[in-house]
Amino acid sequence: MSNKSENNQESTIPTVSEGSNTLGDIRINHSVVASIVRLAALEVVGVAAVGGGFVDGIAEIFSKKGDERGVRVDEDEVGDYQIEIRVILRFGVELATVGNEIQQRIAEQVEKMTSKNVARVNVIIDGVRTTEEEEEEAKDDWDGQAHVD
Repeated sequence: MSNKSENNQESTIPTVSEGSNTLGDIRINHSVVASIVRLAALEVVGVAAVGGGFVDGIAEIFSKKGDERGVRVDEDEVGDYQIEIRVILRFGVELATVGNEIQQRIAEQVEKMTSKNVARVNVIIDGVRTTEEEEEEAKDDWDGQAHVD
């Protein structure tokens, strides 16, 4: 096989968009986008948690979707995503720098995985947490422990 044909195959990778599929529509539920947003934010060094505020704790009790906690996804009039995320950062990090990294990482991952544009990523820093507080919370976390009947 020649290099010319290999290069041609690499440049014609199909992408998912509204006009590219003649078999039907492909729609991505906002809860899926919210999961991508949460995972992308947690990859950023300095992020202790997504959500975790008092309002999110109450919403979690009544919500079936824990992945949407602390994340809101909307679409604007042209179909671009507008994202709001609430985070708790680790004590000692530069808040503005980490906030900017969160915005960049979320936009990059959402655009890569959904092939849709991200118009805005609003990051709301709800607090800071020390490593001691994180360890205490991990100890008190019932979901992480084995349950015995």
